[in-house]
Amino acid sequence: MTHTVSDVDVAPSPPTFEHHRDAFGIGDVRPRLSWQVPPAGIAWRQAGYEIEISDPDTATVSRHVRDSEASVLVPWPGPDLLSGQRLTVRVRVRGTSGECSRWSRPSSVEAGLLEPGDWSADLIRPGGVHPSPVLFRREFTARHPIVAARLYITAQGVYSVRLNGTRVGEDTLAPGWTSYGSRLRYQTYDVTDALRTGDNAIGVTVADGWWRGRLGWTGLRNVFGDRLGLLAQLVITHDDGSKTTLVSNSAWHWSTGPVQTADLYDGETHDARLARPGWAEPGYDETGWKPVEATAAPTELLCAPDGPPVRRTEEIPARQVITTPSGATVLDFGQNLVGRLRIRVTGPAGTEITLRHAEVLENGELGVRPLRSAKATDTYVLRGDVEGEVWEPEFTYHGFRYAEVTGWPTALNPADVVAVVLHTDLRRTGWFECSDERVNQLHDNVVWSMRGNFVDLPTDCPQRDERLGWTGDIQVFAPTASYLYDCAGFLISWLKDLAADQRADGDVPVFIPFVPIPGQTAGALAGQAGWGDAAVIVPWVLYQRFGDLEVLRTHYGSMCAWVDRFHTGDPSGHGGDNQFQLGDWLDPNAPPDDPAHAETDPILVATAYRVHVARLLARIAGLLDQEADSGKYDDLADCLCARFNDEYVTPNGRLVSDSQTAYALALSFGLLSADRTPHAAERLVELVRAKGHRISTGFLGTPLICDALTQAGALDDAYRMLLQTECPSWLYPVSMGATTIWERWDSMLPDGRINPGEMTSFNHYALGAVADWLHRVVGGLRSTAPGFRTFDVTPQPGGGLNWARTAHETPYGLAEVSWRRADGRWEVDVTVPFGSQATIHLPVPEWTPVVVGAGRHRFTHPDTPGPLGDATPPAQR
Repeated sequence: MTHTVSDVDVAPSPPTFEHHRDAFGIGDVRPRLSWQVPPAGIAWRQAGYEIEISDPDTATVSRHVRDSEASVLVPWPGPDLLSGQRLTVRVRVRGTSGECSRWSRPSSVEAGLLEPGDWSADLIRPGGVHPSPVLFRREFTARHPIVAARLYITAQGVYSVRLNGTRVGEDTLAPGWTSYGSRLRYQTYDVTDALRTGDNAIGVTVADGWWRGRLGWTGLRNVFGDRLGLLAQLVITHDDGSKTTLVSNSAWHWSTGPVQTADLYDGETHDARLARPGWAEPGYDETGWKPVEATAAPTELLCAPDGPPVRRTEEIPARQVITTPSGATVLDFGQNLVGRLRIRVTGPAGTEITLRHAEVLENGELGVRPLRSAKATDTYVLRGDVEGEVWEPEFTYHGFRYAEVTGWPTALNPADVVAVVLHTDLRRTGWFECSDERVNQLHDNVVWSMRGNFVDLPTDCPQRDERLGWTGDIQVFAPTASYLYDCAGFLISWLKDLAADQRADGDVPVFIPFVPIPGQTAGALAGQAGWGDAAVIVPWVLYQRFGDLEVLRTHYGSMCAWVDRFHTGDPSGHGGDNQFQLGDWLDPNAPPDDPAHAETDPILVATAYRVHVARLLARIAGLLDQEADSGKYDDLADCLCARFNDEYVTPNGRLVSDSQTAYALALSFGLLSADRTPHAAERLVELVRAKGHRISTGFLGTPLICDALTQAGALDDAYRMLLQTECPSWLYPVSMGATTIWERWDSMLPDGRINPGEMTSFNHYALGAVADWLHRVVGGLRSTAPGFRTFDVTPQPGGGLNWARTAHETPYGLAEVSWRRADGRWEVDVTVPFGSQATIHLPVPEWTPVVVGAGRHRFTHPDTPGPLGDATPPAQR
């Protein structure tokens, strides 16, 4: 029986625009639209859609009817958006029978300032180079009632803004970190409710941030400039239709305030005795304030955000108060997190409270050695309010689980110190759990490490003097990241910086935005396979997960420039691979102080990656109708693959680097001929078993090892490796109480000492890339077409697990798999979103794959005899 949609059955979700969670102040003139339709029956299919666009300013409505099954990133049907234009959009869909759904609820979209000429503000700075954060202010009068007001604002530095004393927006560390020489994001705020007819005042604090604060491990400062700057434009619409525009210019004044220092690595010092009450309100006495210096604004660099801002997302109370052997007072928050502390305190004026942060304890004391030179210390000097004072730093963040508190004027009540979690406010889209609580903790650790390192860009770690956007880390983690969170806009923004910082010869720096660490990056780390390959792999992952072909089109030139770097004038592709390569970075067999000294030949690793990205680029070229390029890169991949086999593979399939990573790369990237593959697979299994199923891979081998074992028919060995608790393994940190993913397999030694290597972090997501295998193999949810338009349900149980669940909010809606083995039967529940199709595979010999459409489906089947894998069922916590 065919199901049709009537106007009482269903309505699509409110449409979204591009990859914006909130389409306010966007920079897209023709934003693509997406919507979801609740499941309406297996047989029902969308045949068309209708989009209604309303302009409240002109009271015009246009409707656009299309015959199409598309519901994800469909083309904008109307004229280009204009700067500041606000429209309302709703959609309805039509089935093959011709009946239409109800209209969706409307969504609003508003453009920011789209052209350089839309800006009339100046860039204002304090006179000279001033080391402290700076306050800027201006008073103005609104002579007519206000119906709307928009503030467009950015800074060279990081800012917070107040109107009439009220803080504007929930963002923090705005405008964030981009390749400032090429792109400077601005933010748009609706400040209608903050203004009033009559006198008003605006006040903005600007601190160092990434613009001129310390970056990298060599103490580099002032990378992008040595003076702080502000650019602000306030557009007010009055009830009579007139507009007033207030801009940053020479009429503003500046001074300093209570924030004495603010650095992302070192922390913030705030002397509340120096506060300036009312400084962002009208009528404030500006005596002592100085005129600003106004210069032309860099309007050609200004761009609207592609993703959400950094925000405070959660508060965590202290779990325990610890008195250390030295007598220090330390708070344990029970979770390694990223953010800062908010304190509530009463005491005499001049009392100085110091907050030191660290991820772990060592010998009962705060373990600060992994911070290297980062001080991670905040200081607050009380002004002496008898009713108490509440303070939270504004312009710094730390990675920590523990905080040492000194100078507290009374007995410390732990309820007076709260940890405020901070990261880019991405929407959660992926979940996983199973019958082994240790694996659940591992997955939670992956989630927390992603949260802590997605702070405006994908950083390597949040605690030490680094926090850079290392390309290799996000390259291996992108599949996991894009399952767990809607990070499309976030990574699209980062890819724009990658393209901006890509060198003229096509080389991609090892971290983006690029920071010129003296003597360590310009040549020594050029051409890094597995790192620069992020230029190709990350856009490909975004296309696969979000169905966005334009990501590939936008970054195609960048991809080609990177791959061409290694074969232009050298058809063998040999060029560039005789240099130093990071290779399988942090292989557990490498010495603590030489993390690149892996057991796998780094040039073997580089060559394998060269084949992989060339083959990938050939596929991308085909999708973009670049047929000549597709053939060219396929030929290059064939040439490189032949070279790999000539250099590193014996006739029977043994690899020169007889290591887990070498075989994982060869099998996962399809580098071996059909006659050599079986022996290589057997050898991988032998090596894994010889190590007692302990991990022996680093950053580039780890994401592939479980898949390579699964591909080799050694699923039980993959589970044994997953569930191993002896170091090195994924569950060793869990057994040590870890709440995030560690940088090293043995960041903490079994006796509680921190790894002796100089480079050690306890919050570093790269090795958590195994979560992608948990989602696809253990959970059984695997995309087979971009955006999960089609997907396979293929749970592969083992390791003593008797149930697992995973879910992912795809562009079409929620896809979910839940399986259980009990009472001699298989039970599998599957949710398929509207617009998608799933193929069900159960791991029983006689099962015939079943294709299902939208809706909830249950499958049961007698279980096959035998245990749930050979691993001993894990003890449950």
